[in-house]
Amino acid sequence: MAARDRYSRKLECPQCGHSGFAEVSEDDDPRRKDPGFQIDEMPKGFATEFAARDPRKYMLRCQCGHKFRFESKSVYAPGGEPRR
Repeated sequence: MAARDRYSRKLECPQCGHSGFAEVSEDDDPRRKDPGFQIDEMPKGFATEFAARDPRKYMLRCQCGHKFRFESKSVYAPGGEPRR
């Protein structure tokens, strides 16, 4: 079984500006076809709209009702960038 990379990523709603940091993890093995992406802790005010094991397809919903992708112009927490 592969180890998990854990990192924080800032989520910011492009409509209302609400923001918070999500704690996420992915499989560490680059040979795997599926990164095994999952959100371990969601910040208050955000919810999962469509869960996916690929961060480019994971959809979130803000408390204002706006939907957006997990990997849309987000900022990493200091020291929270994933190793690639």
